Amino acid sequence: MRIGQLAERTGVSARSLRYYEQQGLLASTRTPGGQRRYEQWCVERVVLIQQLFAAGLCSSKVAELLPCLSAPPTARTGELLQALLVERRRLDAVVRDAVRAREVLDGVIAAWDR
Repeated sequence: MRIGQLAERTGVSARSLRYYEQQGLLASTRTPGGQRRYEQWCVERVVLIQQLFAAGLCSSKVAELLPCLSAPPTARTGELLQALLVERRRLDAVVRDAVRAREVLDGVIAAWDR
C-alpha cells in the first residue's frame, strides 16, 4: 500500500510514517518511480509504535523494544525480557507519580470548595 493509504488506515500522518522509517521503526520498499510501498503488516506495526509512544517511550527506546515484541518465541531471550521489564517498572513509577499529583490536586480542589 502507499504511504497515504497507510496513513489513512492508522490515523498517523505521512510525515510521521516517514519519521518512523528514518528511525528504523518501519520499513518500506520503493517502486521504480521511488514511491514508498508498505506491506499489510505495517498497519499493526504502526499501531504498536503509537501505543509505545503514548506510553511515554522515545523513538530510540521503541526501536530497542520492537524486536522484543515481534520476536518468535524461540528467539526471545532473557535480555529481551529484561528490557521490557525495565520499561514496565519505569511506567509503574510514572503512574504512581501521576496518581500522587492527582491526589494533591484533589486536595487543593476540595479545599477551594470550602
